[in-house]
Amino acid sequence: MSDKIYSSRAPEPVGPYPHARRVGNLLFLSGIGPRERGSNKIPGVELDENGNILSYDIEAQCHSVFRNVRHVLEEAGSSWDKIVDVTVFLTNMKRDFPVFNRIYAEYFKDNQPCRTTVEVNALPTPIAIELKVIATIDEE
Repeated sequence: MSDKIYSSRAPEPVGPYPHARRVGNLLFLSGIGPRERGSNKIPGVELDENGNILSYDIEAQCHSVFRNVRHVLEEAGSSWDKIVDVTVFLTNMKRDFPVFNRIYAEYFKDNQPCRTTVEVNALPTPIAIELKVIATIDEE
């Protein structure tokens, strides 16, 4: 049995999927990006008139994506310290990994989940980072 979870605080999914699904005591989050809820605004991103990225601030996107992940976790009944696995998608590993890694270390001082970081050619919206997270959740 699994339960679909939709957050009222995280950005709306860009496709037909929930923010997360609960299976037993595990919570599987869909890919979460830095977009702001209720808009297409992406912190730190400047687009041209055709929607192409002119510039972006990876630091602003990192803080925003972590905030969005936290929203989903909390609304699902989990928390940041219950994250057990993180998959990170970056669109420019060479440029962005050092900044991402520094900010990641700030957020995960106490809890250090398993992590995989991969570079991808593109993400579904003009973002530079997306996180896929697995956390535990207390049994009801």
